[in-house]
Amino acid sequence: MRLPFVPSLMALCLAAASTLASAQDIQERVIKFGHLNNTDHPVSLGVKRFAELVAAKSGGKLKVQEFPSSTLGNELQQQSALQGGVQEMTAPATTSLAGIVKEFGLIDFPFAVANFAQADALLDGPFGKTLLARLPEKGLVSLGYWDLGFRNVTNSRRAISKLEDFEGLKLRVIPNPVFLETFKALKSNPVPMPFAELYGALETRAVDGQENPFSVILSNKFHEVQKFVSATNHVYAANILLVSKRFWDRLSPVEQRILNEAADETHAYQRQVSRAAAQKAVAELQAKGMAYNELSAVEQRRIAQAIKPVTEKLAASYDPGMVKLYNDELARVQR
Repeated sequence: MRLPFVPSLMALCLAAASTLASAQDIQERVIKFGHLNNTDHPVSLGVKRFAELVAAKSGGKLKVQEFPSSTLGNELQQQSALQGGVQEMTAPATTSLAGIVKEFGLIDFPFAVANFAQADALLDGPFGKTLLARLPEKGLVSLGYWDLGFRNVTNSRRAISKLEDFEGLKLRVIPNPVFLETFKALKSNPVPMPFAELYGALETRAVDGQENPFSVILSNKFHEVQKFVSATNHVYAANILLVSKRFWDRLSPVEQRILNEAADETHAYQRQVSRAAAQKAVAELQAKGMAYNELSAVEQRRIAQAIKPVTEKLAASYDPGMVKLYNDELARVQR
């Protein structure tokens, strides 16, 4: 007759010591997580899922507190707050990082990827990981990329159905060389402006329009102050999950592992809800009175051709090794 297994006293002591050590490695902390979007936006849904996972994995000791709707400032202000260690986390568009790591601008090159599968493969692969590795020296740590979606143009003057329709439109753009040069090449008048100021500028007609993913357009009620939404799909946009390096370095290895695991488990969920929201947003924008149109493949090619000199010029100003990696990875993901 086989006797039941009884753990030795030493084994029980070791297990208890390990559990105690683990518990002691997790301190009570409040993690301020700020972002620009409203609470119905997919970024906010991602933050909520991340917060639930962090709380569960830490036994409630690590609490993620969300500050949506630019409560803690615009993207650059929150980025500076992370670098200074006065804010713990944020999830800006990657475009905002081009000022500290120039090569993030490569992500914004127009018409580089044609679908979500290509975008995910590019950012989750060697190119995207190499960009992330450049952030710690700038005071930031990244836990990966979230989805923001393909960017599209809205305006109050006319539908954009061909290349020539861009001419003369005063469009708000992210303060980023790629966006400024791109819309200049299309003969628009690009106006760099913080996102928090955008609704007011559209309402007063200080600018004619702007460009953002469909879910951002809906969540921020731009349909109230814009008539036309055109599916230009000119740039794939991603958010990036950022942690203050000063805060990160104060965390124990167990706490760092918890944040990494929670981020990994949130990625697929956030991308899924973001892409579903984009599809739903188109119908809702139309229901709220916006005139929606798509561009023909011929016109998309014409627009891409008009922008090509911009990307060639900008690519020449970036780190050649990163440009080669970017082009190699694009060729891989487009196969």
